[in-house]
Amino acid sequence: MSHPTLSADHRKELLGILKTRFEKNPKRHMGIEWEKVLGRLEANAEKLWSLNEMERTGGEPDVAGQDAKTGDYLFYDCSAESPKDRRNVCYDHDALEARKTFKPKDSATNIASVMGIELLTESQYRELQKLGAFDTKTSSWLKTHADIRKLGGAVFGDRRYDTVFVYHNGAESYYGSRGFRGCLRI
Repeated sequence: MSHPTLSADHRKELLGILKTRFEKNPKRHMGIEWEKVLGRLEANAEKLWSLNEMERTGGEPDVAGQDAKTGDYLFYDCSAESPKDRRNVCYDHDALEARKTFKPKDSATNIASVMGIELLTESQYRELQKLGAFDTKTSSWLKTHADIRKLGGAVFGDRRYDTVFVYHNGAESYYGSRGFRGCLRI
């Protein structure tokens, strides 16, 4: 799916926000240089639209690591709580369709797909939680294994009592305090 491109001014503004966040949070990306990230962003301008969507919906994306095999930089939603404008959604389209009444506005996997990002996996979520205290008042849907999903469930994570919990819920459930966090590879 191709995404719209950002205007030069909007691109410059977004890159400024990303650079400032990168510099304010060095613990998230030890050993990674902004100039190399910027070079990758400039070489993959189409990914800026997805980063902008992460930012626009309250995700506060930042570099949270680098894939050792591919060299891709990993941008995660690093907002303290699950992104505000991505809450109140069930897990996926099938769950949305299964609801007969009180349907939420959308599903986490659909919104992520439109944004061009992936839901964090459980391991990515646990890595993120090593970088700070996230989701202390909210929770986030996580990419759920097909075997669990086939049985009607989906997985979410949160942090309570200074401990990261990963648990399950019916995929069709939705809450004002549950959204999702994404990952974008660049």
